Amino acid sequence: MRIIIGITGASGSVYALKLIDVLRKQRCEVHAVVSNSGWEVLDYEMNITREVLRQKVDVLHEVNNIGASIASGSFKNDAMIVVPCSMKTLACIANGISDNLLTRAADVTLKEGRSLIIVPRETPINAIHLENMLKLAKLGVKILPACPAFYHKPDTIEDLVDMLVGKICDLISVEHDLFKRWEGNGR
Repeated sequence: MRIIIGITGASGSVYALKLIDVLRKQRCEVHAVVSNSGWEVLDYEMNITREVLRQKVDVLHEVNNIGASIASGSFKNDAMIVVPCSMKTLACIANGISDNLLTRAADVTLKEGRSLIIVPRETPINAIHLENMLKLAKLGVKILPACPAFYHKPDTIEDLVDMLVGKICDLISVEHDLFKRWEGNGR
């Protein structure tokens, strides 16, 4: 399976890093592209540099390299996940603005009818954000807000991260054991 991961300047880069680790363990080919603001957040939240991320993925594309393989529909990929997704990037994707490699790759994923998953990380959400999410949902994009669940009784932040990353993996049919699945309340 070949997956593109887009990382933007929204808080929550831990989700992207955990997803990359899970995908690599499942032998997926991972291509990553990080926005300029995404690099700032990766550094601030996780102390991650280009060199460190380059070692975690198969290919790390530069956001300004519009001639990269992932900019073309002839590049076959199974899915693209933008995690975390800033409202700026979400707006660009929703309105067909391909102003860098990340938004171009998302545009290509849409035009080729491939699976696109957006993980917005913003609160509160205003009407413009909702309209952009609705526009994408109507195009078949899966919107998976970075909202933790608690029915699995998490003990740590890692448990919360695992739950969200597991939900992403479910959407792209990648096997995992990141959380205990709900089996009913026994009543």
